[in-house]
Parts: sequence; structure tokens; C-alpha cells
Amino acid sequence: MGVGIASERRLLSEDELERVKHSHYPDLGKLEPDDVLVLAKWLRERRNRIRDIVATRRRARRGKASSSGIGAPEASERGLSEKKQIFARAIRRVNARLDRERTERRRERIRMNFDEALRRKRSSARHHPQAGDTSKDGMQPIGSDRRAVTTEPSEIGRVSQAVKDAQAKRDN
Repeated sequence: MGVGIASERRLLSEDELERVKHSHYPDLGKLEPDDVLVLAKWLRERRNRIRDIVATRRRARRGKASSSGIGAPEASERGLSEKKQIFARAIRRVNARLDRERTERRRERIRMNFDEALRRKRSSARHHPQAGDTSKDGMQPIGSDRRAVTTEPSEIGRVSQAVKDAQAKRDN
């Protein structure tokens, strides 16, 4: 479920809210790529810090860690979890912007490579080899080393008739 901007105002401090506002559109589209990287780094640091605090409080509640220096474990764990989700959603938006920029740069680089390859291909001399000595005569047959067996047509008929006679003799 999405968290509205009113919830962001309620959960975040002024400094955090100002930076998270930059992760919303259309402000995110107006940022320079270097500023987007700085924003992503800051958002990740804040999300990780809050994630660690929530995990420490949960461990303290279960009795696996000391509860010194983490404040009241029950009081604001839910608020911190929501705050962490706000930062995670902001990171998701910023990462989507970074992915789009990365994809555009990659497409531009591929396009430049294609254009350069096409330019090289068009500027190179075409290779058309000569047809060789047999261009007018076509293919020449190659003789075979096998022995040619020729059978007389009358011999074929004699064998067929002998088979027919033998079968008729067996049938009677």
C-alpha cells in the first residue's frame, strides 16, 4: 500500500522531507545525473540506518541484545518501519530513473557503434573475386574409379522368367 505525501510529512523531519521530495516526479526528472546519484546514496544510508535501529529494537524486545541507547522499543518501531518504507520507495523511484539513464546511454553508445561500423563498411572497397579459369565452361565432371557393371537387357528378362517358372512349379 502506498504512503501518501501527508504521511511522509508526518513521519519525516524537514531535512529528510526536502530530500525525499526530490525523489518524486517531476522533481526527479529535473535533477542532474550526479545529483541523482548523491540522492540515491543519501537515501540508502538513511534507510540502512533506520533498518538497523528497527532490528536492534526487535532484538532487545526478544532479549537477545541490550536495550541501551536505542530509546523506547515499543514506542516508535511502527513509525520507524513506515519511515524505512518511505525511504525504500524513494530509492525505488531513484533507481528507476538511474536505470532509464543507463539504458539511454547504452542505446546511444550502441547506436554510435552501429553508425561507425556502417561508415567503415561503406568506405571500404568491395571485394568481388575473379571467377577463375572455368568461368565459361561451368563445372567439369570428375571420373569415378568404380567398376562399371553393365547387364544385358535380355539377361534381366531371362532371370525374371526363371523366377516366375520356379514359383509356378512350387504352387502346383
